[in-house]
Amino acid sequence: MLAEQRQAIADLIREALATLCAAPPDIELQRPKVAAHGDLSCTVALQLAKQLGRPARELASVIVAALRANRRADPWIESIEIAGPGFINLRLTKALKQQVLGEILRAGHAFGSGHEGGNRPVVIEFVSANPTGPLHLGHARQAALGDALANVLAARGWAVQREFYYNDAGAQIELLANSVQARAQQLQGRQIDDSRIGYQGEYIVEIARQFLSGATVRARDGAQVKASGDPDDSMSVRRFAVASLRHQQDLDLEAIGVRFDHFFLESSLYQDGSVEETVQGLIKSGLTFESEGALWLRTTQASVASGGGHEISDDKDRVVRKSDGTYTYFVPDVAYHLAKFERGFTRAINVQGSDHHGTVARVRAGLQILARTLGLPIPPGYPEYLLHKMVRVTRGGEEVKMSKRAGTYVALRDLVDWVGRDATRFFLVSRKSDSEFTFDVDLALSHSEENPVYYIQYAHARICSVLAQAAEQAVAPLDEAAAQRVDPAPLVAARELALLARLAEYPDILREAASDLAPHQLAFYLKDLAADLHAFYNAERILVDDPSLRAARLVLLMATRQVLRNGLALIGVTAPDRM
Repeated sequence: MLAEQRQAIADLIREALATLCAAPPDIELQRPKVAAHGDLSCTVALQLAKQLGRPARELASVIVAALRANRRADPWIESIEIAGPGFINLRLTKALKQQVLGEILRAGHAFGSGHEGGNRPVVIEFVSANPTGPLHLGHARQAALGDALANVLAARGWAVQREFYYNDAGAQIELLANSVQARAQQLQGRQIDDSRIGYQGEYIVEIARQFLSGATVRARDGAQVKASGDPDDSMSVRRFAVASLRHQQDLDLEAIGVRFDHFFLESSLYQDGSVEETVQGLIKSGLTFESEGALWLRTTQASVASGGGHEISDDKDRVVRKSDGTYTYFVPDVAYHLAKFERGFTRAINVQGSDHHGTVARVRAGLQILARTLGLPIPPGYPEYLLHKMVRVTRGGEEVKMSKRAGTYVALRDLVDWVGRDATRFFLVSRKSDSEFTFDVDLALSHSEENPVYYIQYAHARICSVLAQAAEQAVAPLDEAAAQRVDPAPLVAARELALLARLAEYPDILREAASDLAPHQLAFYLKDLAADLHAFYNAERILVDDPSLRAARLVLLMATRQVLRNGLALIGVTAPDRM
């Protein structure tokens, strides 16, 4: 419901508590899980029972009696019931529910926005693929989840930066260069050892072919990376292969409609001395030790915050520097997150696959050890993590396991090519991130109510059709100023009230999605909103003869169209006028 309405009702309940002479707790107003239980539910009686030593239902009776006696509650509360051990369930007045129309029309695309973020900076890192191949399904899910989460947080007042982290300093880059070089030599007719080709797929052959032709690739910074054409020129092969794949990943991201504000190179952490400084800071902590020629860090002695709000420790100590003198991935990971904090991001969120679960405690532990050594106020739960499970793809009833483009896996671009950007983005956001998910290509292409994308977009198109028909008939003023003057009082039918109540939930849904790092809640909401719209449309005529009722119903459609547009835009899905 609207924030000011929630506050007003909470204030009325707080007044009612005065008769109990109790220190009033925070008044929490929840939406009941079962609609038949009312519009709002309050647990304040249960909260006070232990404090006052009285049964919760008895306290609830006192609170309800005070609310009913308060005439100032009449415009807000239609009825009150006590349920179970002491829940107070409230039904709101029709006039209060109707107020949401004016709020939506006045706010327009900003309806649902909030200010919890206070314009504080937050960096969201997602996708972060090595430049060694096309983006795969895990990257696709990260792209959809990360971008939707960034949009939701921005809508709730956070100053969001989207960041892509390139692991461009490891052995995988060497493997890529060797693979391209071997393919290029093979294209020249040379005999090569197949073990040199670590990366398979058509894309490696295509890069090798372009390299031999002396092609040029434009890097993201605008520089030109030209192939020497000599497959024995290892350095040129490496530069060209990495530039080519970074360019290809840019095209993949463009295809799914995701943009980044900043790209961060792992190699820069070595070049500017950050990795070495991190190691020295860890040594200075006194928690490192030597064993079998390697340098270790006692991460088990650093208690850090878990995602569940309790303290955990790493399950084992971690190697910092291997016996061959090279650093493990743990070191640049810690250096990178230290750099995030020092760049002013006191809040950082990482969207990663569930296979990164083991890195959560060790990265936080390393940061906390550094924070104490360097005197930095890094929060114990820094960074936050949104971990997701992988995606299976079915087509024609069978699982698709690879594509010709990637060689060994289904690529992000395959999904977009098969079902389009809208379906790709919506489907990948439509489940909890930690749940298993099967992407059904046939369902994503179907024109049925089982396809949530079609179902929601059709709701928007249906509204546009009715409004266009009303405009042709000139039966009611449809501009925003005129719409705000329309009296919503005639909207009292059951389907109308249900739709009004659903519209009023939208700001709460965004607030919860931002708080819980759960963009799937928005996808769930949009499907429910579409269902309420279709139910209203099927139950009631819109262009009725009664001018007051007709105008009110048209305004209800206009408000619903606005919220559908707002929500779809946050997920990155279009809102078509026709289908």
